[in-house]
Amino acid sequence: AAVAIGGDGGAGGRAGAIGNGGDGGNGGTSNTPGGSGGDGGNGGNAGLIGNGGNGGNAEIVISGGSVAGTGGNGGLLLGFNGTNGLP
Repeated sequence: AAVAIGGDGGAGGRAGAIGNGGDGGNGGTSNTPGGSGGDGGNGGNAGLIGNGGNGGNAEIVISGGSVAGTGGNGGLLLGFNGTNGLP
């Protein structure tokens, strides 16, 4: 039998000229024993002004074997980078 892998979290959307990047989704849980969890999605990048989105968390509680998403970049002129997801 195939071992199912949890779905990956979606990536956060990229912001326009002014706005924050979207957050990445969290990794999904595998519904099969021994299956690995999905990876967290990456945070979206901001445009000129705004904060980067946060990376999604890895799925470790049940399935394990996945990686977290990275935070998006802050705006070119002003803004903070998003935080990385929890491993």
